[in-house]
Amino acid sequence: MDDQACPRCKTTKYRNPSLKMLVNVCGHTLCENCVDLLFLKGSGSCPECKIPLRRTNFRVQMFEDPMVEKEVNIRKRILRDFNKREEDFATLREYNDYLEEIETIIYNLANNIDVVETNKRIEQYKRDNKEQIAKSKSKLGRSEYELEEMIELERQKEEERRIELVREDAEAKKKKIREKEALIDELTFSDANAKNIVESFASAIQMQKKEVKASLPAARVTQFSTGIKFGNQGNQNYLPMPKIEEGPLYSYTPIWQQIEGPTPPGWRELQSRGYVSHIRNESQAERAGGFKAHVACLRALQEAMAGLYHNPSQRQTEFTTV
Repeated sequence: MDDQACPRCKTTKYRNPSLKMLVNVCGHTLCENCVDLLFLKGSGSCPECKIPLRRTNFRVQMFEDPMVEKEVNIRKRILRDFNKREEDFATLREYNDYLEEIETIIYNLANNIDVVETNKRIEQYKRDNKEQIAKSKSKLGRSEYELEEMIELERQKEEERRIELVREDAEAKKKKIREKEALIDELTFSDANAKNIVESFASAIQMQKKEVKASLPAARVTQFSTGIKFGNQGNQNYLPMPKIEEGPLYSYTPIWQQIEGPTPPGWRELQSRGYVSHIRNESQAERAGGFKAHVACLRALQEAMAGLYHNPSQRQTEFTTV
């Protein structure tokens, strides 16, 4: 939007940060100053497409592409009359054809395709469905009115909750002040030990807090569609920790691999027998990633020796000593 410019006066957002672009039903944009100048008498023609326009129909451009603004305006205007619902049709196919017709009309008007014929189709539809359009508009008006009533009721409840929270907060502050004043008076006029007085006041406050917490309603626990609960994690019951005297829950079994060949060397034999003498050492980056040349060498030897004595013609392979 920063490089957007008025097509008439060529003013850009860079030169005038407060530039406000307006758009009309034709989809062509003008800055607010040019609109005030060209449409001083309330009506005029678009500088680009020359169609007659009215000043009252200009609105602030919301989208970067003016064609999107044009399509949105056309869609709103068309859907005010093409307001049938799925239940108004006998089959789903008829409803889909109706939606496809709406999209065709919007596309033609947005792209200036057969505008005259498209407007004739719209007027014919209005004449044929005059009663249905009026009924749907009244139904839509009632739905919007009910929705506004629900929103207003929710707003009133929210305001009442806010006032109640403010009142409770003010009462809590007053109560703290009274408790502090009572403690000061007790310390000033009582002959008892000051430490005992403070401890008794502290224990009384803790008891009041526990009573208030116990009187509060339980936290509402909601759950995902999978049934996993969330919102009250502090009260979840977990499995107890296993006890040592009950025995281990898992016993490790070493991995055993059947080798049909000579026994490969072990990890410590790689260096002593010279297996790694002709292997490139790992770099610092490879070592940081957990790679070592000994690992690659050991795996290569194991794979090379694993099937040396394998005889596919026999079910049992005899192992011999090399």
